[in-house]
Amino acid sequence: MAKRDFYEALGVNRDASEDEIKKAYRKLAMKYHPDRNSGDPKAEETFKEIKEAYEILSDGQKRAAYDQFGHAGVDPQAGMGSGFGGAGAFSDAFGGIFDEIFGARRGNRSNVYRGADLRYNIEITLEQAAFGTETKIRVPTMEECETCHGTGAKTGTQPQTCPTCQGSGQVRLQQGFFSIQQTCPKCHGTGRFISNPCPSCSGAGRTKQYKTLAVKIPAGVDEGDRIRLSGEGEHGINGGPPGDLYVQISLKPHAVFQRDQNDLHCEMPISFTTAALGGEIEIPTLDTVAKIKIPPETQSGKIFRLRGKGIKGVRGQAPGDLLCHVVVETPVRLTERQKELLRELEESSHADRDRHNPRAKSWMDRVRDFFSAS
Repeated sequence: MAKRDFYEALGVNRDASEDEIKKAYRKLAMKYHPDRNSGDPKAEETFKEIKEAYEILSDGQKRAAYDQFGHAGVDPQAGMGSGFGGAGAFSDAFGGIFDEIFGARRGNRSNVYRGADLRYNIEITLEQAAFGTETKIRVPTMEECETCHGTGAKTGTQPQTCPTCQGSGQVRLQQGFFSIQQTCPKCHGTGRFISNPCPSCSGAGRTKQYKTLAVKIPAGVDEGDRIRLSGEGEHGINGGPPGDLYVQISLKPHAVFQRDQNDLHCEMPISFTTAALGGEIEIPTLDTVAKIKIPPETQSGKIFRLRGKGIKGVRGQAPGDLLCHVVVETPVRLTERQKELLRELEESSHADRDRHNPRAKSWMDRVRDFFSAS
């Protein structure tokens, strides 16, 4: 089968620069590499084709011969080129690509890891959330082992050089003419091997400890908000940076108020008499007491809004409102005299029920319309 044009194989123009050729090859090599297309013979053939194209076009002399004579100009059997002699250019290009595919870096003798992030759940009151507070928390964390001072080795011994990678942290696998570098499976990239692990940390070099931190909770935080304490997470491995600590906020149930973002809601029970005749009542807010005038003939469910008596959010410009939901309370444990007075009230209003009980009349009208329609 005739070979495809090398420029066509890489998807570049015949006047493409060296950088354009290298960039196109890297992209295609990442896509068709056999390790990423296991069991796909077509991908393997394509990979070989683009590899050969790059070897020729990345070499100035071979490219000139190919441009003048085509495939015959670089065919070693034709005596006009060196075919696969461009090992240097091939190795240079593949070094970066294998690094990207397998995460390997030459000269990297240890895997440096950032410490894990931690989360601490804290429950605060509604008042603390509204006005802010400062508290102390005790957080479990992984610290350097005090017995081995982080080496992981038993006292009197030292970690040994890993016999598999000879301390490099990397091993090189040979697959045909491919050389692949990856993390050492025995030492996991540390380059060290501990034959006598420390009994305190079992060779990990770290132990679980507790530390006490002061946390400033800003005014206006809400359920589910997080406070980030930079660098207060677990220590890194092999000199890596520490992680962060996230303090997760949750609110305790309040005896009076329910929070809805920056607004507060509360139920306000009033007596039957106050609802009918009107009056003035006092209700609590988070920081003081407010008075509300109840107009005559107030019905259960009416909402009174006190502007600015809610909570000012962390990023809010103005505080929310306090919404008071009226609940008319039916009197209980009545005396005989009280029952008699209520019966008299019922009898006196019965003659003109539509006037004194408009909601009941409206409801009965809807009921009659419903049954007449059905």
